[in-house]
Amino acid sequence: MSINSSGWKPEMSQGGAPTAETFTGNRALMLEEPLLFEIGSIGKTGVDFAEVPEAASRLGGLTREAPIGLPGLSEPETVRHYTRLSRQNYAIDLGLFPLGSCTMKHNPRLNERMARLPGFADVHPLQPQETVQGAYAVINLVGEWLCKLTGMPAVAMSPKAGAHGELCGLLAIRAALEARGDAREVILVPESAHGTNPATAAFCGYRVEDIPATKDGRVNLEALKARLGPDVAGVMITNPNTCGLFERDMIAIGEAVHAAGGLVYCDGANFNAIVGRVRPGDLGIDAMHINLHKTFSTPHGGGGPGAGPVVFSDALAPFAPLPFVEKREDGSFHLVEEETAGEHHADTFGRMVAFHGQMGMFTRAAAYMLSHGADGLRQVSEDAVLNANYVLRQLEDVLDAPFAASGPCMHEALFSDEGFPEGFTTLDVAKGLIDEGFHPMTMYFPLVVHGAMLIEPTETEGKAALDQFIGALRHVAERAKAGDAALKAAPVHAPRRRLDETAAARKPVLTYRELVTAAAAE
Repeated sequence: MSINSSGWKPEMSQGGAPTAETFTGNRALMLEEPLLFEIGSIGKTGVDFAEVPEAASRLGGLTREAPIGLPGLSEPETVRHYTRLSRQNYAIDLGLFPLGSCTMKHNPRLNERMARLPGFADVHPLQPQETVQGAYAVINLVGEWLCKLTGMPAVAMSPKAGAHGELCGLLAIRAALEARGDAREVILVPESAHGTNPATAAFCGYRVEDIPATKDGRVNLEALKARLGPDVAGVMITNPNTCGLFERDMIAIGEAVHAAGGLVYCDGANFNAIVGRVRPGDLGIDAMHINLHKTFSTPHGGGGPGAGPVVFSDALAPFAPLPFVEKREDGSFHLVEEETAGEHHADTFGRMVAFHGQMGMFTRAAAYMLSHGADGLRQVSEDAVLNANYVLRQLEDVLDAPFAASGPCMHEALFSDEGFPEGFTTLDVAKGLIDEGFHPMTMYFPLVVHGAMLIEPTETEGKAALDQFIGALRHVAERAKAGDAALKAAPVHAPRRRLDETAAARKPVLTYRELVTAAAAE
């Protein structure tokens, strides 16, 4: 079968016969879209420029010797290209986004409207402080809510994301230990913790040691106690953990670590499951970051925006970073940027960022908190846990759920590839879900479960949406367990077929060679 001029190959049915072929490669409104380099041409532009007069070069020996090779496009071509690409992209506005651990919830449009108000969207970090009092008030408001929700006395608002918050917490722990002349060098990280935790500890200069999990997916308390000693600076716990389970021994863990002279860091990425229900400060935690973009809603994607404020116990509050917003007795706000002996943060470990955080994130979080209220935030966590347990119980008969017997899960349901016939993997199930119109769940994480499938439906999905997703996943899982060979080719309905992802990661093609070569030849 020949390939037409668009490079499209006719789709084959499961029986091997070609389906209805189109000249364009389009399938109704699913439009085939080539690369910009294939659409554009050298020398084309959507704007008419006057002839550039001859002038002496001021670039010395840096003048370009060959064409740059970028494609030229008209305005309609450019707009259509990106519009068509957007139709091939999955998003929370299209359907349920089941990525476990990521909390891909619906983002209320009210939050976006607030973040776009001129006084917030146009604020500049170098403005005089008297001109940004409203922005400081919002930062202070969010900080107060975070302290109340966690039961912690202090908060640093400046960290930009979860791992940045982890770094902030560990730097405060290190500063506190150094202040008492205690040179400890080990951080204990349980197997059920987030993968960034050991990386952050190593980045801080600590030696990382693992703590095993119990058979029910939680921290092995006895193993932790056995390892504690004068060289252990602290422990990094994720609670609820990456198996979607609440660490029931959290208070005992904190007491043991404190008795040994260490401090407790909690990864708060999964705070969405306990907000309004559990105050981490009551569990003996000394520092915890909170992903505003997960618990309090902000669009994910593109590497940001993010925000990871860190709350601190009394033991660590003096060592928190600068800058921070301070409310004065007259009701005005002041940004404290320098440590002052005997006054402001004389023991601070210093400054983590150039300015004071992500204003858009703070505004969205404030709108989310105020529109929900305290009772609404409690319902958020209750509904998130309810939805996850509904998914767990509706699928445990067709997918192996390794920790289902240990009680309800929290915000996410965890399954494994146990029971699949030889040759079928979690990857096949994920690719099959693409054909069903869903983004795949988180795969192969956490590492404590072989072939893991981690699903977090969040609280913003209704029963109808959950039932559709559950039905689709059941169908794909049953195909895998039945040994349906056609599943190995999935996805077959997506704009692109299954890729060799390992080769793509190890040998990426980052330039369009044909156009660059042709341009150089001219």
